[in-house]
Amino acid sequence: MLKRIIQIAFLFIGGTMGLFILPPLYELIHLSSNPWLNNPYTSVAIGAFILFGFSFLFSDYFVKFIRWMEEKLLKAPVGDLLFGTLGLIVGLIVAYLVGFAIDSIKIPFITTILPVLLSIVLGYLGFQVGFKKRDELINVFTSGKSSQSGLKKKSAEESEFLGSMYKLLDTSVIIDGRIADISETGFVEGVLVVPQFVLTELQHIADSSDTLKRTRGRRGLDILRKLQDERASQVLITEVDFEDIQEVDLKLVRLAKKMGGQILTNDFNLNKVCDLHNVKVLNINDLANAVKPVVIPGEEMNVIVIKDGKEHNQGVAYLDDGTMIVVEEGKSFIGQAIVVTVTSVLQTSAGRMIFAKPKQNGRTA
Repeated sequence: MLKRIIQIAFLFIGGTMGLFILPPLYELIHLSSNPWLNNPYTSVAIGAFILFGFSFLFSDYFVKFIRWMEEKLLKAPVGDLLFGTLGLIVGLIVAYLVGFAIDSIKIPFITTILPVLLSIVLGYLGFQVGFKKRDELINVFTSGKSSQSGLKKKSAEESEFLGSMYKLLDTSVIIDGRIADISETGFVEGVLVVPQFVLTELQHIADSSDTLKRTRGRRGLDILRKLQDERASQVLITEVDFEDIQEVDLKLVRLAKKMGGQILTNDFNLNKVCDLHNVKVLNINDLANAVKPVVIPGEEMNVIVIKDGKEHNQGVAYLDDGTMIVVEEGKSFIGQAIVVTVTSVLQTSAGRMIFAKPKQNGRTA
């Protein structure tokens, strides 16, 4: 259907061009004396026939171009399109005013070509400025109103903004699964955002030939379904994508900047990348470490040494929450329950490690 519409458009454009272009061409090649060619209907028919013939060669390319434009426009946020259109209108108005001033110069070439170029250039620039500076334009128009509000209204708006802040989920935190339990407790406020490119990566993992990866991917999809069931109005799947970037993590950082949101992750490397880009990160591992019981040097605890450590004569034990305890001179106590004294604690975003040594005569039954 679209191809037929394009061919009909070629037909009408060809007829119009034939009406205005062919008569001067007849005079140039000395055919204007021919009464048959002087008929305007003949010129329209010839022009329409010629361009209609070209439509069979180029209509497929026009269809692909229109489909591509349609896909881009459907993926773009409505706000970006609205402000881009407003910018385009402003650019065309400026181009018209400048062209009106240039028209008074009465120089044939300049007054004919320059307004067209100005319309193209200023229209494009206006669209780009409106499209890419949407947030700044909104702030300009809303700053005056917000400055006139009282402190009570301002604090209410700030709390509303904080309550609706976007939290972007990456693939690792979805597969991890703890985000569902944290969300259920109500400690995560605002809107949970799942970009389509993250969902696509998760689907690829779920379709992997590797059994472990496939299980992890399907578990991630189940976690998303659980989040949607618990927070039906607060889980947003956005179609925004950045085709100039291949890495999913960098796309996530770009989207967080665009939306002014925060990234929820347990990926240590993504945490560092976000720090470099000044993007706020909420690390699930940091939260897990923060709620673990505090252990201080000198404290005693009962542990079971289960294996030897990396260094000479070391033993390794674990707390109930999975925290690893490195017991100096604990290799000889493997398989035994002993009392150890904490010597130091090492805590990072990747986890926490406790160093201890056996208490003198501290073996328990």
